[in-house]
Amino acid sequence: MKKVDQKEPVNQEKAAQSLYEERRAEKKAANKIVYWIIGILLALVVIIGFMGYRYVQASLKPYDTKAKQEITVRIPNGSTNKQIAAILQDKKLIRSAPVFNYYVKTHNFSDFQAGYHVLKQSMGLDKIISNLQKEGTPTRPRDVKGKLLVKEGVTLEEIAAEVGKQTKFSKAAFIKQANDKQFLASLEKKYPALLSSTMAQKDVRYHLEGYLFPATYEVYKDSTLKEIITEMVSTMDQKMQPYYATIKDKKLTVQQTLTLASLVEREGVTAVDRQKIAGVFFNRLDIDMPIQSDISVMYALNTHKTHLYNKDTKVDSPYNLYINKGYGPGPFNSPSLQSVTAVLNPADRDQNYLYFVANLKTGKVYYSRTFEQHNDTTDSIED
Repeated sequence: MKKVDQKEPVNQEKAAQSLYEERRAEKKAANKIVYWIIGILLALVVIIGFMGYRYVQASLKPYDTKAKQEITVRIPNGSTNKQIAAILQDKKLIRSAPVFNYYVKTHNFSDFQAGYHVLKQSMGLDKIISNLQKEGTPTRPRDVKGKLLVKEGVTLEEIAAEVGKQTKFSKAAFIKQANDKQFLASLEKKYPALLSSTMAQKDVRYHLEGYLFPATYEVYKDSTLKEIITEMVSTMDQKMQPYYATIKDKKLTVQQTLTLASLVEREGVTAVDRQKIAGVFFNRLDIDMPIQSDISVMYALNTHKTHLYNKDTKVDSPYNLYINKGYGPGPFNSPSLQSVTAVLNPADRDQNYLYFVANLKTGKVYYSRTFEQHNDTTDSIED
């Protein structure tokens, strides 16, 4: 008979208990790993969600809030939202095409218009979308390089100098173009009512003197001198259209009208004084008396002086209206419309004023009928 070992069950029980403890430990370790993985995944989800939120929020902002440059984009006919988003991202007008597309869908934006649109990097999505919903231009807008200001009462040479400062063209190039005979002939053909009298005049320094309307003009990157000058002349023609019939009725030419207007522009300040000064000039012309304006002498000398001397007033030039009677060759600067209307509506003609002098301190202008009265008034002002 075999002898039973009483220790065997005990050993088996211990082994089972040990295996149980081992598996429990393994399960516990596995659970810890699972919890860690879940925790890491949750953390990643939170981080990715936070980063995604920040990305979306950043993508909704303007590409560059300080940008001022205009960017032209072309939206082809039939473009989808995704295609439009890609175009905007390529032009660096938006930060993210997918975010733009999502934003458009969630807000139900539609009706984007084909054509050319001018946008800026400083625009937010709503402003860009609003712009794209407006009708685009069929042709590409010209890129503005800058602005050119033509002030009232400036000469053609002063305009040329400003062109030299504000554009890629030189002062000399502007003057050369303004004097080009073929160019002048083409302008006269296009604007005969405006330019025929100046083109018929002899001894003219610049046929376009007085015909470049005072205004602010946009200069484009591809602008030419011909375009710049033509726009100034075209604007003058547009502004003068309402006055051509009156000029003809008064038996004046445009050249004569603008000549007197250019003198009135520099001699008078207020509308009333400009009308009265125009009346003085007409009174002198009626009795064949020289206009004797200092403005004409300075133009003849081709310089600006605070004080003129007797030798200055004797300068040999057809523009010197101290020694030459009549209107002279033409305008002395670019007059304003106010001066043009003053010439066409002169005041106090019946007062027979032939002289005027201004008090430079007060700006008041005094009018006289005789040279003696004029001298007395001048003396009293100087005292």
